[in-house]
Order: sequence, then C-alpha cells, then structure tokens
Amino acid sequence: MTTLVLTAVLQTSLMAAPEQGYMEALSRSMASGRALVVLVGADWCPGCVKMHGRILPEVGRKGGLDRVELAYVDVDREPQLAQQLMRGGSIPQLVRFEKTDSGWRSEVLTGAQSPDRVAAFINGEPEPQRSFPGVLSSWTEKLLGR
Repeated sequence: MTTLVLTAVLQTSLMAAPEQGYMEALSRSMASGRALVVLVGADWCPGCVKMHGRILPEVGRKGGLDRVELAYVDVDREPQLAQQLMRGGSIPQLVRFEKTDSGWRSEVLTGAQSPDRVAAFINGEPEPQRSFPGVLSSWTEKLLGR
C-alpha cells in the first residue's frame, strides 16, 4: 500500500512540475538553441499554483513544451534570480527567452492564463491586441453629457 501511495505522489509531482532547475534549463537552451521558458511564481499564489499544476502540464500533454526548455523559479526560494527575470512584481510570470542573431530576446506573460494563450506565448505568437473604441466612446459621451 505504501508503495502505491508513493508511486501516486511521485507521478503527481512529475506531472505538476515538468520543468528543470533554472541553470540546467539555461544550459540546455544554450546548447540546443531552443527557447527557454521560465515560470516565476510561489507556492502561496493561487494563479501560480494553477499555472504550475494545471496549465503547463496540459500544454505539455498537447506537445506545447516539446520545443522549449522549461524551468520554474520560486520567488521565495530564489528571490534574487526571480527579481532579475521578472518585469514588475506581479506573479505568476511566464518569461520566454529566445536567442536571435542580435542576441537574446525576452517576452513576459503575466497572470494565470488559459492553456491556449500559454501555448501561443510559448510558440512566440504575439498577444492579441484588444480594442475598446465603442466602449470608450460611449463612456466619454456620457461624461460629456451627450
């Protein structure tokens, strides 16, 4: 019975954390030329737990992590590294580094996101632009009393 429980716990932890340590992932990324994707989060953050435990594993099951090296950095365990990787203080942040002819380029996706949005981000697709001209126009007109 104990073996069965340990096996279940091990499988669950492997599914929830498909990533490597940051230095190992960086090393592998530099050697392979594959993009490096880092999830920066914390165990106490609901959005981070969702991204780490459900969203990224789902993206991985669909093959969305096959062409990248993935790492997880906990802001409490590695605060200096997390601070260097992040843009601003909000978590979770998914940071994608890609080597280009002119050097390394990085992009950041902040907050818990859908599996489709995460997969698109990991593949280097830009975030769709949102436009609210109708809403802003009607709101402005109401303010002006028109």
